[in-house]
Amino acid sequence: MMGEELNAAEVTKGGLLGDRAYALIDTSDGKVATAKNPRKWPRLFDFRATLTDSPKTGVKAPPVRITLPDGAIVNSEQRGLHQVLSKVLNREVTLDATVYVPQETGESTSPDLRTATAEEYWADIEGLEHRDTVTDFGLPEGTFFDCAVVHLLTTATLDRLRELYPPGRFEVRRFRPNIVVETANGEKDFVEDAWIGQILAIGDAVRLSITGPCGRCVMTTLPHGDLPRDTGILRTAAQHNRANVGVYASVLQGGKIRRGDSVRLD
Repeated sequence: MMGEELNAAEVTKGGLLGDRAYALIDTSDGKVATAKNPRKWPRLFDFRATLTDSPKTGVKAPPVRITLPDGAIVNSEQRGLHQVLSKVLNREVTLDATVYVPQETGESTSPDLRTATAEEYWADIEGLEHRDTVTDFGLPEGTFFDCAVVHLLTTATLDRLRELYPPGRFEVRRFRPNIVVETANGEKDFVEDAWIGQILAIGDAVRLSITGPCGRCVMTTLPHGDLPRDTGILRTAAQHNRANVGVYASVLQGGKIRRGDSVRLD
């Protein structure tokens, strides 16, 4: 579903506190619902979701408030929620939650999610690993994340993509990052690719290990609110940066981050 923009967040070993705290589960096969397979889940981006209160470490996330495509609002604690969501999605689903408990090892403590899987449709675009096919992928143990607990993107990458494909609307919400870094001096390049293997410091406390590139999928081409469907978004990334837009990270040291914090390589 569509998320929300925050001015501050608590970063834990499990990522930004409250992120991916809930997921829809397809009751027919047990797989996590994701817009990565839009043929199966064509309406997920017509929904919006936000927590009803600030999340706290070590306990279940606060209830989630979901705005349906028709504007109606439902709550994760209300009776009959599964039936309401199933009717709108035309597929039987349940809403599930996980608990993030930061530990020194960064390991999760949600045994019910150890084997969670989801599906991804690969668009028929040259440069992708697969083309016009659907594959399964496993989620990191005990989480609802696709690949890593933090996804980071720079304004330099977005500006470079705009330069390469001027008709495309390369807006942050197409790429759904946790953290957006504004780069200095008006750079237009895939600068975060060079950060892989390094430590990124945000503010006074947070330290992230940049673990690898973020390979993009069909989600970036889908309509997002007033953003139109545009396969040129993913095609441009595939042609010029091996379909990577942004980077993944793990959390070495958590803490509070706020809009405007300084960011530097340690």
